[in-house]
Amino acid sequence: MVNNTVSTLRTPPSRTGGFPLRGLLFLGVAAAVVVADQITKRLADDRLRGQRSVPVVDDILRLTYVENRGAAFGALQDQTTFFVLVGILVIGVIAASYRYLPRSGFLLHLALGLQLGGAIGNLVDRVRQGYVVDFVDFGYRANWWPVFNVADSAIVIGVALLALNALSPSPADQQASNPGDAGG
Repeated sequence: MVNNTVSTLRTPPSRTGGFPLRGLLFLGVAAAVVVADQITKRLADDRLRGQRSVPVVDDILRLTYVENRGAAFGALQDQTTFFVLVGILVIGVIAASYRYLPRSGFLLHLALGLQLGGAIGNLVDRVRQGYVVDFVDFGYRANWWPVFNVADSAIVIGVALLALNALSPSPADQQASNPGDAGG
């Protein structure tokens, strides 16, 4: 009986209960971002190329076709090879990080799925055409903000959710800080 108890204690906990659902969330969100990003970029290419900005909400939101050959705010123009390598590295880091994450909550998987989808969406553009299509423009009142796309939005939202997840206490941390509350 003692040997049976010892072998049970040495066996790592099973992950079979949560992995498929969290994996589907991670990959499903990433795939949805890539699809939405590529569809909206093709629409922007078909309908906005060669036109002036199209106002959507007064001077606050416009659709403006831009071929972005650099990073945000125009940095590092015409460095396609560099951005392709960075994109591949980022995708690899996200995938590897995800693989070794312990079971965790919805927010973390959503954040990483958004970041992965955004990275893949922009990488597809850089490999296929050497630039990223941007088209969302906050207009004249915010002319300091760069034109962006769905992939960029997913990356920024994913980073914000990742920060929120890192700053939020886990249920175990909350229970440890309130030991008297556990018994009611």
